[in-house]
Amino acid sequence: MDYEQLKKRLAPCGLHCGKCFAFIEGDIMQYSSLLQRSLGEFDVYAQRFVDMLDEPVFKKYPDFKEMLQHFSTAKCGGCRNEKCKLFKACNVRACSEKKQVDFCFQCPDFPCGDTGFDKHLYERYVAINLRMKKIGVETYYDEIKDKPRYG
Repeated sequence: MDYEQLKKRLAPCGLHCGKCFAFIEGDIMQYSSLLQRSLGEFDVYAQRFVDMLDEPVFKKYPDFKEMLQHFSTAKCGGCRNEKCKLFKACNVRACSEKKQVDFCFQCPDFPCGDTGFDKHLYERYVAINLRMKKIGVETYYDEIKDKPRYG
């Protein structure tokens, strides 16, 4: 994957938009949609399995179905296309555009305290950008492209 294509998958902060549950072209959206289609009208069967098989886990199917529906209707086009829908306080996209950098590690002020991230995400953002700076964006993407974002 070339650098320009990578930028469509990786946000300026370095997070992999393609693995985000909110990303419209992401794995989670695609697999959730496929699972929804595969399950069809499972609601009726879930209730029958509670009764017939004495499997109480099937009582939770309506909650599972609601979550699956949410995942399958992702609406985010990615951080480079629109304001992040996941982290509402994120300042990184606007800052990267203002400073004309593709990724935060390319900025002379990195790491800065104006990301809008909570402590956990801030630490992750710093680690990701240090890794990209060390090994390069393309190598970093190859390293993480098949890993879950929420690992």
